[in-house]
Amino acid sequence: MKRRICIVGSGTAGLHLAYALKEDFDVTVISHRTAEQLRNGRVMSTQVHFGEAREREHRFSMPKWDDQSQIKSIHISIGDQKLFAGILEEPALSVDQRWYFSHCMDNLEKSNIPILTKKISEDNLEKLMSEFDLVIDCTGKSGPLIPFPIEKELSPFMTPQRKCIAGYFHGIKPLSPQGINVVVLPEQGEMFEIPAITEFGPVTILFLMAIPNKSLDVFQGIKTPEEFTLIMKNTVQTLFPEIYSRLEDETFSLCDDRGFLQTAITPAIRKPYTLFQNKLVVGCGDSVFLNDPITGQGCNLSSYCAEKLYEILMEYKDSAWDIQVGETYWSRTKPYVKKVTEWTNTMTQPLPEHVIKQLLQGAEDHTKANRIAEWFADPTIAHQDFFSAAEI
Repeated sequence: MKRRICIVGSGTAGLHLAYALKEDFDVTVISHRTAEQLRNGRVMSTQVHFGEAREREHRFSMPKWDDQSQIKSIHISIGDQKLFAGILEEPALSVDQRWYFSHCMDNLEKSNIPILTKKISEDNLEKLMSEFDLVIDCTGKSGPLIPFPIEKELSPFMTPQRKCIAGYFHGIKPLSPQGINVVVLPEQGEMFEIPAITEFGPVTILFLMAIPNKSLDVFQGIKTPEEFTLIMKNTVQTLFPEIYSRLEDETFSLCDDRGFLQTAITPAIRKPYTLFQNKLVVGCGDSVFLNDPITGQGCNLSSYCAEKLYEILMEYKDSAWDIQVGETYWSRTKPYVKKVTEWTNTMTQPLPEHVIKQLLQGAEDHTKANRIAEWFADPTIAHQDFFSAAEI
């Protein structure tokens, strides 16, 4: 008889694990919303699946997506000064999570994987622990289900470092080569322009990362799509003239009335395992590894850690799932989590002088520009350039 695993959460981590584990274990997924509710709801985040995450999706036989909006480059500007466009070694892709998650859930159900719709409290968590051999907490930003211990050395912030404002828009001409546009406004925040695909066709995500109480922080109290669109258009016209030059007045609009988001998170890294009622519980994704979204690593880190957890559960398939499994999982993921987090935390602060020098070098050297583009695809490169270079 196959061992029973309950995955609580239907985001990137939960879905990766469901696809990876379903052939070898009896997997049940619990989601607080149905696929239809997700599909017809508000956008939940921005997301970019870089090369390694896309390769995992292929290995786990997850649904394929149209490549018409492939992300092939990273464009970097500081203020109104365009520095360079670095070319990614492997193209990335951004898919509206409403479409991505709901499609995966429908596909899993067709494969006879139960998707239960319920909210988990402490009372029914106890019931789950008795019914399943392992519960995996993939509840995302709303989690965790239980108090996994905070890793204080990787969690220095007590408040959000950015306010996150995102809209999915029609009516913006793409960059050439097509890619992500990163515009840094020192001491104010950042704009990320991301080509994406949605159920409504190709769009451009305008993702503002506003330092609280600075000039980009102008969306307080905005609730309607019309207000949001007007404020975004005025902000782009005033502070991001290059993007505004590609904005088409007649067609500029949200892809749908639920295609915008405002949020703020306080980053926190937790040890991703603990005992509950003397049984092992593990966490994966944002429920335990919650980074600021400034480096775009949310879904990629979730994908990475899901793969590591899958590999460990396969290794221990016929052994006890005890505290040793949790310790093995953390020991294998911590080095990568640490590098992603240290780089991300540094990016929320004023850029160090040696990093600014590297960005300026990218304006003169295509090889350097391409390496900087790979920071986002492989954050271990970013960590090396931020921290090893600082020691030279």
